[in-house]
Amino acid sequence: MPLSHDEIAALPKVALHDHLDGGLRPATLISLAAEIGYDLPSTDPAGLGEWFVQAAGSGTLERYLETFAHTTAVMQTEEGLRRVAKESVLDLAADGVVYAEQRYAPEQHLERGLGLQQVVDAVQAGFDDGVAEAAEAGHTIRIGTLVTAMRQNDRGDEIAALALANREVGVVGFDIAGPEAGFLPTRQLSAFRTLREANFPYTIHAGEAAGTDSLYEAVQLCGALRLGHGVRIMDDIELEVDSDGEPLAILGPLAHWVRDRQIPLEVCPCSNVQTGAAFSVAEHPITLLRDLGFAITVNTDNRLMSGTSMTHEMSLLVAEADWTLADLEAATLTAAWNAFAHFDVMQDIITEQILPGYATED
Repeated sequence: MPLSHDEIAALPKVALHDHLDGGLRPATLISLAAEIGYDLPSTDPAGLGEWFVQAAGSGTLERYLETFAHTTAVMQTEEGLRRVAKESVLDLAADGVVYAEQRYAPEQHLERGLGLQQVVDAVQAGFDDGVAEAAEAGHTIRIGTLVTAMRQNDRGDEIAALALANREVGVVGFDIAGPEAGFLPTRQLSAFRTLREANFPYTIHAGEAAGTDSLYEAVQLCGALRLGHGVRIMDDIELEVDSDGEPLAILGPLAHWVRDRQIPLEVCPCSNVQTGAAFSVAEHPITLLRDLGFAITVNTDNRLMSGTSMTHEMSLLVAEADWTLADLEAATLTAAWNAFAHFDVMQDIITEQILPGYATED
């Protein structure tokens, strides 16, 4: 029997690709906007949530990214940042997430006079608040921060230095985000070199709105340890039918490299459908890539824009792509073992939370 929604909701989850500024509660967005006199498309929480999902579902990454103007507008004060960060942790914990890497770009939160370090401090305080409050409610969750540089702004070196300065206070990794087409990863090559020399991990958004050129640069020239989305690796896989009429996948050199070295793909099914990287969850390449042996993880990307959660993403994979409990467990363990938190931290989470949470009676 397929897993029920309640059964999936109860499973322990790991979210590696979740944007802080893409996960606001609509009611909080309305409240914070009112405090600063910012106009939103709707002041009804349900209506605003629906607006974000519809606006983000235009079919292109560029239009999808435009919706963030509204969320970042209310994340320009220490109080606003701290509240959003705390609530994000609480929402993830309530969804069964036991470890999450929350990513955000500090450079997008400077419009009201905050400095980069003040932004990081406010967000970390919010994460700490959320972890403590979740524990009081009986949920154990740990948060690692990914400091992100916007690839179109060319501030990678500065943001990389910020990440390194905070590596002992919650920041576990680095990322670049924003429009992928026209802004290949090597624009930030010096930042990646600095981080690698400092033994500091990073992921790179690649293979979402651009194809093999972006993926090649991320992996071979920039040394990404994980790939944000990565679904356009399908551009290097030829699908044919063999002499018996069975489907056959022929991997190109880059696809072989990514699979052979088990470079994790941070796949976000609902978001990919919205931005045109896939037609539906049922037809999403995540299932084929899983079957071909790629290191697959399941993620939300932006919970507000996609109207989603980890439970929702997993439920769609079960309902539309025939995923099983074993498939969900495998993806969760892949995510856990490839998190940027230290090995001993993740080992504890796996042995104390994930494995017991997926254990079934014979």
